[in-house]
Amino acid sequence: MRVSVDLDELLVAYEWVSAGEAAAVDAEAYVSRVDGKIHWCGEGVDEEPPEDIEDGGLYIGVPHKSDLDLGRSLVLRFVEEHLPQKREEVYGFFRKRGAYSRFKSLLERSGQLDAWHHYEQAATEAALREWCDENGFTVMSKVAGG
Repeated sequence: MRVSVDLDELLVAYEWVSAGEAAAVDAEAYVSRVDGKIHWCGEGVDEEPPEDIEDGGLYIGVPHKSDLDLGRSLVLRFVEEHLPQKREEVYGFFRKRGAYSRFKSLLERSGQLDAWHHYEQAATEAALREWCDENGFTVMSKVAGG
C-alpha cells in the first residue's frame, strides 16, 4: 500500500530545506514511509523529531532543489525557452557569486518575473510528484484535481 503525502506540506518542507543551505542554517525535513507525516529538523524547530529519524527504512529526507535539478539548470532551461537572446548574459551570471539576484533583476527588466515564478512552480511540483512516485508515495492535494 502506498502512503499519501500532502503536496502543499511537501512544497513547504522542500522550500525550507532548499533555503537552509543558502541561509547557512541546519534545515532538514523527513517524510515518514509509514504515515506520510513530515518531520522537521534544524534551527527554530520546536518539535523533537522521532529518535529513529535516521532510519532510511522508516523515513526519507525531503530533497533539496539541487537534488531535483531545480537550481541553475532550471534557470538555464527557462532562459532557453523564454529569453534565448539573453542566454550568454545569464550564463555569465553563473560564473560569479550573486547569480540569482542578477537573474531576478534581468527578469524584472524583461517583464518575465511572473513567467519565471509560474515556470519554477510547475517544475518544482512536477519534480516532487516524480520524487514521490519513485519513493512509493501518493501525492494528495487539497486543490480539486490534485
